[in-house]
Amino acid sequence: MVRFEQIGVLPEPGDNVAIASRRLEAGTEVELDGTAVTLPHTVLEGHRFVVTPVATGEALTSWNTAFARASRDLVPGDYVCTPTSLAAVSARGVEGLPAEPSATNEPLDPFELDESGLNFGAQVTSVEQPGTFLGYPREQGPAGTRNHVVLLATSSRSSGFVTELARRFDGAAAGDGVVPVAHTEGGEDEVPNNLHFLLATLGGFALNPNVGAVLIVDTEGDVVSGEAIKNFLAENNYPSIKVPHAYFTRSAGFEHDLTAAGALIEPWLPVVDAQPRVEVPLADLKIALQCGGSDAFSGISANPLAGQVSAELIRHGGTAVLAETDELIGAEPYVLKNVRDLATAKRFLATIKSFKERVGWHGHTAEGNPSGGNVYRGLYNIVLKSIGAARKLPREVRLDHVIDYGEPLPGDGYIFMDSPGNDLESVAGQIGSGCNLIFFTTGNGSITNFPFVPTLKFVTTSARYERLHAEMDVDAGKYLTGTSMADLTAETFDLVVRVASGEKSAGERAGHSQVSIWRNWKQTGPREGISISTDGRMARTLADLPAEDRDAPLDGLPHPGLTSDGRTIAGLLTVDHRLVPEAVGLILPTSLCSGQIALRIAAQAQLEKWAGDAVTRMVALPHTEGCGSSGGASEETFARIMLGYLLHPNTRMALLLEHGCEKTHNDYFRSRLVEAGADPARFGWASIQADGGLDAVGGKVKEWFGGFDLPAPVEQAGDLGALTVGLEARGPLPERAAEALALIGQEIVGSGGSVVLSSRGALLAHDGFRPAAFGSADAVGPTVAHGQRLAAPGWHVMRMPGTDWMETATGFGATGVQQILAHVAGGTVSAQRFVPVVEFSNDSETVATYGDDLDAVATGDAAEQARIGLETIAAVASRQLVPKAVASGNIGFQITRGLLGTSM
Repeated sequence: MVRFEQIGVLPEPGDNVAIASRRLEAGTEVELDGTAVTLPHTVLEGHRFVVTPVATGEALTSWNTAFARASRDLVPGDYVCTPTSLAAVSARGVEGLPAEPSATNEPLDPFELDESGLNFGAQVTSVEQPGTFLGYPREQGPAGTRNHVVLLATSSRSSGFVTELARRFDGAAAGDGVVPVAHTEGGEDEVPNNLHFLLATLGGFALNPNVGAVLIVDTEGDVVSGEAIKNFLAENNYPSIKVPHAYFTRSAGFEHDLTAAGALIEPWLPVVDAQPRVEVPLADLKIALQCGGSDAFSGISANPLAGQVSAELIRHGGTAVLAETDELIGAEPYVLKNVRDLATAKRFLATIKSFKERVGWHGHTAEGNPSGGNVYRGLYNIVLKSIGAARKLPREVRLDHVIDYGEPLPGDGYIFMDSPGNDLESVAGQIGSGCNLIFFTTGNGSITNFPFVPTLKFVTTSARYERLHAEMDVDAGKYLTGTSMADLTAETFDLVVRVASGEKSAGERAGHSQVSIWRNWKQTGPREGISISTDGRMARTLADLPAEDRDAPLDGLPHPGLTSDGRTIAGLLTVDHRLVPEAVGLILPTSLCSGQIALRIAAQAQLEKWAGDAVTRMVALPHTEGCGSSGGASEETFARIMLGYLLHPNTRMALLLEHGCEKTHNDYFRSRLVEAGADPARFGWASIQADGGLDAVGGKVKEWFGGFDLPAPVEQAGDLGALTVGLEARGPLPERAAEALALIGQEIVGSGGSVVLSSRGALLAHDGFRPAAFGSADAVGPTVAHGQRLAAPGWHVMRMPGTDWMETATGFGATGVQQILAHVAGGTVSAQRFVPVVEFSNDSETVATYGDDLDAVATGDAAEQARIGLETIAAVASRQLVPKAVASGNIGFQITRGLLGTSM
C-alpha cells in the first residue's frame, strides 16, 4: 500500500479528482484519508483518478473548475478518462485500461461576462529599490538582452537566401552573432489574409531591442516586401529603426546577390561587436510567456512558477506578455478575476470570440487544440489545458492590457496578446511586440528556441528535467518534491537576471532555433457546409465536407495524353530491385519542433557516412506542421505528404524523428504506415524527449543507420521512362517553351514514365501547352490530390490549393516525383530539399539577369528546346550535374495546409 501523498497531487482543496504523480498499475492499493482504495485500472502519470464519490452526470473538477462529467457513478480510485483520452492512451498500447470511458468532456458554453463579479484591483506592489541587469541600451526603446545582426526575409521566397547568407558569417565577431529569420509566409502570388500580422511581426522584429543591426531582404515581385514593411511602420507611427540597417532586393544571380548583401553587412559587424553591456533597469525586461508540450503538472509547477517570477519582475517595473488565445478558452473566469477595467475585460472576450470565428470558418473548434502528446500526458481537453495555462497569470496579478498579434506593447505590467496556441507562431508575435526574453514552460520537454531572443525553459517534473537537463534551464518539479514556491521563485529570478545579462540559456548553448509566423489562412468568412458556429456544437465528419475543400484522394489514374517514341539515356542506379536516380537516407521530423534537429543530425550523418555506401546522400525535411495546427482535412493532407516521402522510390532508408509531444507522433505514423500497407519495422524511430535529449537521440539515429549491411547501389543504364518528373513554369511562358515542355512530357510518358503538373501552374493555363500535350484545349482536371501517390504511370495533374512555389514542389515530391523541370522567367526559384529542381529558360531577359542560376538555356525551336531540357534532366538523374540552386544552398521544404487548415 502507498500513501496518497506519495503518488497523487490535488490541484486545489475541494477538487474531487487527483493527478497521479507516477504511473499506477491496476490493483495498486492507495491509502486515501485513512481508507485503503484499490485502483481497478492502470492510471498513467499525469492522469486523474477519483478521490471523493461522484454521481452520474456530476462535474469532475480540477482547480475547482469543471472539466468533465461522470458517465456513471464513480468511487475513489476510479480512473477518470474521456473518449478522447482513452483513445489516445489505447493507441500507445497501454495495458490495464477500462473498456469504456468514465467521463465526457465539459461542454464549452460561450462565457457570459458578469460585470458585477469583476475585480478592478491594483497591480502588485512595487519594490522599494528596482533592480538592474547588464543590457544593450537602444535609442528607440528598451534595452536588449542580446545584440544580434539579424537577416530578415520578408517572405518565404527569400528564406533560403538569408539562411545561406547567415551561414557565411558563422563565427564572425558580431556581438551575439549573425542570425537568419527564415519563415514560410508571404510566398504566394496573391495578397495573403495574414498580411497585417506579417507586416506587424516583421516590422516588430526589425525594432526588437535584441537587434543590433538588421538587413531586410525581399525578392522582386514580393507582396510582402521591404517597402511594404517600411510603409507599414510609417503609417502606424512606429519609431524609426535606429540601429544600422538596410533594405536589399534580390535582383540577380544567387551568388551575386550574396556578395552584394554581404558587402552591406560587413561594416556593421565591428560596430555591433564593440557595443558594451551596461547597467540598465529591470523595467526594460519584456517577458514572453509560453507553454509547449504541456502536461498535467504544467498548471501545478512550471506555469505557476513562471507566473510568480513574472510578478516579481512587474514589481521591478517590467512587463510580462501572456498569449495563446485558444489555450485560454474555458479559463475566462480565472483570467478576468483581476483586471484593469471593464474595457480590458471586454477586449479579452472579443479576442477569444474572434479567434473562435476564424477557426470556425475552417470547420474547426477549440476542442481540437490539445495535441496527442498533451492528451497522453493528462490534458484530456481544452478546459484542463486552458486552466493550467492560465496559471502563468497569478491570482494577485492584474491583467492590464489586451493587444493584437505583433502589436507594440502599450506599457508595462501584465499584457495578453492574441495568438494561436502554436508555440512558434505565438512566440513570433510576442517578439514582434517587443519581448526580449522568453519563459517557456513544458511538461514533455519542448526544446524550442528563437534566433535572437533567449529562451528559458521551465520543465514541470524533476524526472523529466534529469532526462533532458542539457536542454532545460529550470527544474520546476522541485516544487512537487518539497521546495517552496517562494524559494524556487527567488532562485529562478536570479537566473533570469543572469541570462538577461549575458549568461547563455540551454537553448543558446545547444545552438538551434527556428521561426514560424502566424500562418496564412484561406477562409475569410463563414461558408455554407464548412463553417462551425462559435458555440462549437455543430459537428461533422471529414467525409461530409466538399471533396475539393478537404483535398480528398482521387483515383490516381492518368489522363490519356500524347506520347512519343523518343528515348533519352540516363545512368541510373539499381537499388533493392528498383531503377532510380539516387538512394536517399531520409530523416523525417514528425512535427515542426524536431525539424531543425533533424537537419543537424542529417548533416552529421552525411559528413560521417553513418549509412556507409548504402545511400547517395542524407536528407532531412523540416516543416511547420504536425502540432499547433488544426486536424481534419489539413492533417489528412499532411499525413499523405509525409507518407509520400517515406515510401518515395528514391528513399532507401528512412527514420522518423519525433519531438515527443506532438499530435502526429511516432505511433501516429506507425498506424498510418500500416494503413498504407507498409511494414513499420522497415523504418527507424527516434524521440528527442523519450530518448533523453539531443545527444542521446543523435546517438540512437547513428546506431540505426549504421546497423545495416546493405550493398552499395549498382550503376545501370536506363532512360527517362524510369522516372517520374514534375513539369512547372513560373513567370511568362513563351509559346515555343510551352510546346517544348509538352514534347518533354510526351517522351517521358511514352517511354513508360510519369509526368505530374500542378492544377494551379502556368502550364495547364497555357494554350500552347495543352493541345501539344493532350491533343485538345479542353480543361484537364486533377488526377491526384495534393501529395497523393500515383496509381499508374502517365500524364497526371496534382490538385494545388494555392500558388506558393515551395508548397507546389513539396506536393510534387510526395506524389513520387524524382525531379522537377521548371521553366522560369523574371526570376528563379528555390530548390527543394528532397527533389532536385532543374531551372531552364527561353526568356532572354531572364538569361541575361539570372543566367548564373540557370541549369540550362533553351534555344532554337520547340524540338531543340525539348532536347536541351531532356538532356539536362538526364544529366541530373545520372548524378553528373548538380542543379545550381542546390549547390548554392538556396533550398527549402514547405507543406500546404490546404483550404481548411488553420493555426491552433
